[in-house]
Amino acid sequence: MVYNHTAEGNELGPTLSFKGIDNFSYYRTMPDQHRYYINDTGTGNTVNTSHPRVLQMVMDSLRYWAESMHVDGFRFDLGTILGREPEGFDQRGGFFDAVTQDPVLAKLKLIGEPWDIGPGGYQVGGFPPGWGEWNDKYRDTVREYWKGDNVTNDFAARLLGSGDLYDLRGRRPWSSVNFITAHDGFTLNDLVSYNDKHNEANGEDNNDGHNDNRSCNYGAEGPTDDEGINAIRERQKRNFLTTLLFSHGTPMLLAGDEFGRSQMGNNNGYCQDSEISWVHWDNLPETANALREFTRHLIQLRATQPLLRRESWRDGLEIRWFNAGGGAQQSEQWDEGSTIGVCISRPDLQPEAGIWHDALLLFNPFEGSVPFRIPMWGEGGWVLELTTADNAQQGMRITEEMDFDLAGRSIVLFRRP
Repeated sequence: MVYNHTAEGNELGPTLSFKGIDNFSYYRTMPDQHRYYINDTGTGNTVNTSHPRVLQMVMDSLRYWAESMHVDGFRFDLGTILGREPEGFDQRGGFFDAVTQDPVLAKLKLIGEPWDIGPGGYQVGGFPPGWGEWNDKYRDTVREYWKGDNVTNDFAARLLGSGDLYDLRGRRPWSSVNFITAHDGFTLNDLVSYNDKHNEANGEDNNDGHNDNRSCNYGAEGPTDDEGINAIRERQKRNFLTTLLFSHGTPMLLAGDEFGRSQMGNNNGYCQDSEISWVHWDNLPETANALREFTRHLIQLRATQPLLRRESWRDGLEIRWFNAGGGAQQSEQWDEGSTIGVCISRPDLQPEAGIWHDALLLFNPFEGSVPFRIPMWGEGGWVLELTTADNAQQGMRITEEMDFDLAGRSIVLFRRP
């Protein structure tokens, strides 16, 4: 939902609606020169949701979509704008209070894009309880990790729900809306296929769109016939999707990423109604169908295994971190780029067929393989449930402590038999 600006632009823009009705009420203007608009949106104007009548309009609009159109949730574009009061962003501001008190809207899914370009506009972790937030720290950290950057400590925090951002004020792990890609920016396929944006088709001399994409093409810019490069790209797609679906929080998947849709390097396709932005599900190549089936399996595992989707910060989840030697991850190792393993346990779960109480995830973001000492405790050993690599067999059993050949750029999931 875009309640942060209108098409009337700045003081040089057209008068289409609110400018002619009550300009000073509907828009935020400069305090000393009301002719000029505060531009916290980058579009020329900013809607003044702190005014009672403007807030009423927004609430009426939301209730219409909820009650008449049966929409069960909203994502608010530049959501910080909605929480802006005269003195700045306020998580207890009029808009948030109105939504919380509304008997219809308070029951819906509410997701904010927690930033704008105004002063104090970056509010990741700053929305009130009951709200989900797009977590761009998750996006950036996961992209950096799979490039091999030294972000192991941050990666661990993002994997477990970003408690540093959301374990406060009664918020839950689901408040973190985790994503690798979105409608703005590269698709997943392009994230592993291009070092640079290619927005020439947008007609702005490739000046639009972000330059900082944290992407990697692995040796060729765009499509290639090199089998080795294509194999790395497919594995990295699986790594990103596996990380996303096995991270605590709420996963958000961009349409088409499940089969590797490309925008041909365009990272700002909002203005395109062409092959660049269209999504085709038919006549997919073999690699695309394989990725789709892999994604389907990830979703099924997440849906059926409670230990992969924690619902609260105090849910009895037990976490153990391991280094490649099979010992506990040491404090100095968190500050290094390292291969890591994490055991997630839910001993509080009632015994039930098919439900895991223990899972072991191994992550290797580097090019070369690593011998990883599989830790042992309890009974039963481990069964290999899933790997993003091409060289390990599902169902492999490990019954004693041993070195497992963890392939480069891969994830392995073990479970108790």
